[in-house]
Amino acid sequence: MKNETLTSKRRLAQIISILHKHQITKGIDPVKLREIIEDLGPTFVKIGQLMSSRQDMFSKRYCDELMKLRTQVAPMESSVVHSILEEEYGCDIEEMFLSFDEHALGSASIAQVHRAVLQTGEEVVLKVQRPFIYERMERDISLLRRASKLLHLSDVFSNVIDVNVVLDEFWETAKQEMDFINEASFMQRFAALNKDIQYISLPFVRKDLSTSKVLIMEYIDGYNIDEYDRLQEDGYDLKEIAAKLADNYMKQIIHDGFFHADPHMGNLRIRDGKIVWLDFGMMGQLNDRDKEQIRRAFSAMARNDISELTEVILTLGVHDGQYDYNRLYDDLEKLMGAYMTKNLQEIDLGKAVQEIFTIAHRHRISMPKGISMLARGLISAESTIALLDPTTNIITTAVNYMTGQGLFSKEHIQEETKKLSRNALDHLQKGLRIPSQFSQTLHLINKGRLKVNLEVMDSYQPIYLIDKIVNKLIMCIVAAALLIGSSLICTTEMTPQILGIPALGFMGYIAAVLIGIWMLFHTHVKR
Repeated sequence: MKNETLTSKRRLAQIISILHKHQITKGIDPVKLREIIEDLGPTFVKIGQLMSSRQDMFSKRYCDELMKLRTQVAPMESSVVHSILEEEYGCDIEEMFLSFDEHALGSASIAQVHRAVLQTGEEVVLKVQRPFIYERMERDISLLRRASKLLHLSDVFSNVIDVNVVLDEFWETAKQEMDFINEASFMQRFAALNKDIQYISLPFVRKDLSTSKVLIMEYIDGYNIDEYDRLQEDGYDLKEIAAKLADNYMKQIIHDGFFHADPHMGNLRIRDGKIVWLDFGMMGQLNDRDKEQIRRAFSAMARNDISELTEVILTLGVHDGQYDYNRLYDDLEKLMGAYMTKNLQEIDLGKAVQEIFTIAHRHRISMPKGISMLARGLISAESTIALLDPTTNIITTAVNYMTGQGLFSKEHIQEETKKLSRNALDHLQKGLRIPSQFSQTLHLINKGRLKVNLEVMDSYQPIYLIDKIVNKLIMCIVAAALLIGSSLICTTEMTPQILGIPALGFMGYIAAVLIGIWMLFHTHVKR
């Protein structure tokens, strides 16, 4: 316990030293923030990578700079990997595997991957979690909170980020990614949702052999999806791969509401004519409401319907209700105006999503976690698809999916029929209540008891300005009243007196002068 406390103190001192080195209290800019994160180490690099995908929370300048962050972690030594496996399975590594490749296939901040052969002869891949990574990340985040309070980082970052919100979201995401049992469940769910799609596959996960710190799954050979020449030599059509990948990703989003949140090149392979998805540590999930709003957003973008897109952003986003609807509409109209002359095939969805998030950030509207992961996934997927075939457009695929088989599938029709039935019943019940409600309203009017609550939406700023004007007007009236009253008092012989003037009148003059000076200062200096 004493050693842990000492280690935490040293780490806190290190964090504060790094922040002081970069003169954090003098302000922040994108490059300085990236350099600080790199110096703080792997935990914070992952935080920065999360931040880079949240243009609804951070400005585009910061997101673009943080995109440069890369996790470069030295692989664990073989002895460390062996000890983790032996601790997890309670036996020597030779008893579990016929062979074990000591060379890591990949190494990241949370885990690294090794190839092995089980005693049954089955070729597998092991994802082995780094020792004490959970405790170290938890400690680092806790220490950064302490450093934030000591250095008043909330004031420094006030115009850029909410430090606590970023740390909370990162920690929730990291905990999900560090639970390999959770990842195994994700893989099984993804397999069930895509079991009827002949061209989609994923590694078979050995959930019976997996633990929270070791994930064992089928080894996938074949081609990396970016090995274009080899794929074409083997008879694959890159355009067909791109189209199928786009269609499947739209299905994951629009139909399943359960999608791969990191569809970059390294997480996709081609084997036996199938697209194989890899690495399910980061999965996005959408509820029925969010799926419906995403459909509306794609449709609105395709039809250039600004009103619909504005409503979708306000429905999905998190805000305090003090937004300016007209300015938000105007900003979106300017954005969509740039796409009016383009057909669907020419629209860069990734860029459009980034710009929409930038507008949302400008209006202090943040998006829930699932939507931000969706935006990140769409940008990554579109980039991957464009490299396979530049003519395949993901927004066109989305619209085709909604207006084709995806929208008019048996399951979707049944779902929509049930929804229409429920809405019809609800409206019928409300309609039947209208006569009694109208009668009650007439009764209240007749008795003079009707009260009307009026809420003016989207008018926070005008009301605030009116309130300031009224306050100043009241102060002017008070100053005028003091002058008039003091002048009347000065016509009397009231005592006591100051400089031959009744004291009460003298104090009234002084108060009027002070109010006048205050009014002049606020009207001209702070205007």
